[in-house]
Amino acid sequence: MPPFDALLLFFTSSILLALAPGPDNLFVMIQAAQRGRVAGLAVTLGLCTGLLFHTTAVAFGLAAVFKASALAFNLLKYLGAGYLLYLAWGAFRAGDDGGGDSSAVDLPFARLYRRGIIMNVTNPKVSIFFLAFLPQFADPQYGPLVPQMVLLGALFILATILIFGGISLLAGAFGARFRESARAKRVLNWLAGSVFAGLAVKLAIAER
Repeated sequence: MPPFDALLLFFTSSILLALAPGPDNLFVMIQAAQRGRVAGLAVTLGLCTGLLFHTTAVAFGLAAVFKASALAFNLLKYLGAGYLLYLAWGAFRAGDDGGGDSSAVDLPFARLYRRGIIMNVTNPKVSIFFLAFLPQFADPQYGPLVPQMVLLGALFILATILIFGGISLLAGAFGARFRESARAKRVLNWLAGSVFAGLAVKLAIAER
């Protein structure tokens, strides 16, 4: 196992990375503001479950496929972009008629949790990031690499839960004031749709 100081440095770096503005924490913030803190926490858990996929991909070499194969990379990213466009369409439709899935009641915890998983797993850039980041803190002199990668992935997930959980609580409390107004709900729905559409475009044009 890596020494404690190396693990502490990795965990601190993971906290800072989770705090840096990016598609995942923005996704959590919008969901929590639109639907409440529980929705944000559900999406956070889904995103972190997706990180298990990327950790496994790095530990067993699958992430290298996304880095080496343009076909695999593009296929996964276009699936992710298509899903985000689907979410954008649903948010825009809710903004138009006040229906759709604008209420957290209409989206149970399990569905929001799956939303987080899909959002994370269909972003191949996360696997490539893990492929570049995790090995920097693993060393054969500390034992087999696979258990080290799994441990580092678990620490990264813990940091993500702490930061994204905090974002969910803050955004949920902030959004509660707006959700009391029908007009403000429409604004939140259109804002969510714009964010989802923007993330879809960003993912679609991403390069390896």
